[in-house]
Amino acid sequence: MKTEMRFFACALAVMLGSSCGPSYADWADSKEPLVIRPAPSRLAEQPQNPPSFSWARYPVYPKPAGYVLEVTSSTGVVSRYNTPRNFYLPSKAMADGTYTWRVRPNNNNDWSAPRSFTISSRSAKFEVPEGTDLKLAVQNHGRSRLLPKNFTPYANWTEAMKSARGAAYKALTADVIAGMSLATVNDGMWPAMATLQGTALSSTIYNVKVNVYATTHQLEAAALLYRLTADPRYLAEAKKRGDELVALNPDGNTGYQNSDSAHRAITLSLSKAMDYLWNSMDATQRKRWQTMVVKRAKTIYTDLSSYDGRMDEYPYDSHGAVALGYLALISSLALDNDVPEANDWFDFSVRAYFNAVFVWSGPEGGYAAGTPYGLYEAAASLQIWGPLKEATGVSLYEKPWAIGFARMFAHFLPPGAPGFVFGDQHESKIDFSVLKSFTSRVQTPEAAWYSNLLSGGEDPLIQLVAEYPLPISKVAKPAPPPNAALYPSIGWVAMHSDLTNPLRTSVYFKSSPYGAYNHSHGDQNTIVVDSGGRRLLTEAGYQDYYYSPLSVAWYRQTKAHNGITFDGGVGQVAEGRDNITRNGSITAFSTTTALDYAEGDATPAYAGQLTSAIRKVWYLRGSNAIVVLDKLVSPTARKFEWNLHAPTTIAVESARAVKITNLNSSLCVSSLPSVAEQYIRITAPANPTSKTEDHGAFVKSSASTAGEFLIVLDVDCKRPAITLTPTATGRTLKVGQQTLTLPK
Repeated sequence: MKTEMRFFACALAVMLGSSCGPSYADWADSKEPLVIRPAPSRLAEQPQNPPSFSWARYPVYPKPAGYVLEVTSSTGVVSRYNTPRNFYLPSKAMADGTYTWRVRPNNNNDWSAPRSFTISSRSAKFEVPEGTDLKLAVQNHGRSRLLPKNFTPYANWTEAMKSARGAAYKALTADVIAGMSLATVNDGMWPAMATLQGTALSSTIYNVKVNVYATTHQLEAAALLYRLTADPRYLAEAKKRGDELVALNPDGNTGYQNSDSAHRAITLSLSKAMDYLWNSMDATQRKRWQTMVVKRAKTIYTDLSSYDGRMDEYPYDSHGAVALGYLALISSLALDNDVPEANDWFDFSVRAYFNAVFVWSGPEGGYAAGTPYGLYEAAASLQIWGPLKEATGVSLYEKPWAIGFARMFAHFLPPGAPGFVFGDQHESKIDFSVLKSFTSRVQTPEAAWYSNLLSGGEDPLIQLVAEYPLPISKVAKPAPPPNAALYPSIGWVAMHSDLTNPLRTSVYFKSSPYGAYNHSHGDQNTIVVDSGGRRLLTEAGYQDYYYSPLSVAWYRQTKAHNGITFDGGVGQVAEGRDNITRNGSITAFSTTTALDYAEGDATPAYAGQLTSAIRKVWYLRGSNAIVVLDKLVSPTARKFEWNLHAPTTIAVESARAVKITNLNSSLCVSSLPSVAEQYIRITAPANPTSKTEDHGAFVKSSASTAGEFLIVLDVDCKRPAITLTPTATGRTLKVGQQTLTLPK
């Protein structure tokens, strides 16, 4: 239920003479699954100093005008902050120590429950000035606000700059010249979306974005090339393409309701080009462009600010999160006497965006919706963060969330990785050039190690407006992250034999608190395995379009992943408004030089169909083998299934053993004896993105209320000796020369 609906219900109660207060003691922690959670909490050490504070809105009518946030330490009250919104980002770092915070509406003394957190020497300082100071910095910057202060026309480049960016300059020139033959983008290019549905609608949305993106890129590239060369051809081309975009109907196919991606791209592109050409446009043309920017930006602002800032309370909106960043930059470029509305846009969006980038993970960084959409987030960030840093002086690349985001890519899309893991579009091809661009702007040894090993060049339009030199050039000694890592707030674990070896073995395990929400799947307690640069255990299927019948019936389901189902493919609940509660969690993690271990609990993901679903995963680094133990309990008898999928044919060796060979890499999978079971092949929808995709499952022969699978995955099919010996307290499993102690 939306906050406003609660307020309406409370107002009705007041009119009827009843009281209307919170329906539960700690009002800051809403029972609604999609409402923002209170943070920080649980004495957690904060990656960021100062931390961001958030809480659910006060569920009482009339709503308060704001909140009072109180922070205390052992010596008493440290700070009190007043804020009109249900989050707060202090502008100054805190001293190391343990703190407690609580919050109340500013019209009563109904304090929330106290919550504690810790600031330590490991908490990285990330200070964002107050809004008035940010606005002053923008207004004092001068035009161009986008370009670095040391921006230099090409004729004045040093030999070092030409060596570093000369190829990008040549590529941009060729790109713009080729783009001069682009057809004029216009509303007549597409059928009206109101008449379409299904595949036809999806295809039209795609075509709108392709056509618009080509023109916005040409506009920005021509404008930048003019700034680099002062060649009037490029000025004329930029003005021509800008006029084309201005002529598009902001309420038509490129409108926010039909294609928010195209709408925000047009708005930002016109804003950037105007900033580049500020002193090279006549007042009439600039006003025409400005008028369209205002019209389109108002639409974005109206959406995001609806319900008093809808995402303050309901933050899990991937498109809205990107739109907030676009609005932050658009408003920074529009701050001018000619655009008074930009003041409200700026006040609403800029500090909120600096605060809330980490909606898809906790402040340590990560991206719960999957690595494909993490890459798309990185691409969007490249459009926004550099220019926003130049305009405001605040670099989001220094935010602990961004540092953790870059580290996540190193762990889950390491150099030479054969594919994405987790979430929608996992079947797509990785564009490592985007990851190289993003991580080259994160000044850490890990990001430098990762970025330096990635192939592909940057988009010249992005590279040529970036600061020179890039931040990673200042890293004295690049170094890889650890071979194994847990990302607790998204529930992901990576285990590698040797992250520095391109022929590494990689095991990816997921049990996420975000469940199957948004672009995530019903894949809690599932694994993916790579080795020798090849995928061996894969995620199956492809997405024809978001939430298509095919996607819902197969691609998003547990049976399309390497996880547990029962009774013919029944698995986790992957659809519905509350699928964020059909989730998992990593309940244990450890790593040594000899082995890595993780445990996941996916019981909530099965929505009561199972009363316990625990998976334990060991990566035996010394043996290059993986052991997976699943323990399952059901209120009714079921035939349990251990699903596996490969991008190549699965060869059946026996009822309990199969072999997967992908060119020069192989994986032998053995199910150790417990009760009778057999391996069966599974027929699945064809996947046009894969030449071969094979599917199967180890299936228990009879139904039971409890089940166990003990699986050994032998990388490279070395065929080590495997023994399982009962003990007084459990069992001992020996794989080659490594021994594990297992529960009964």
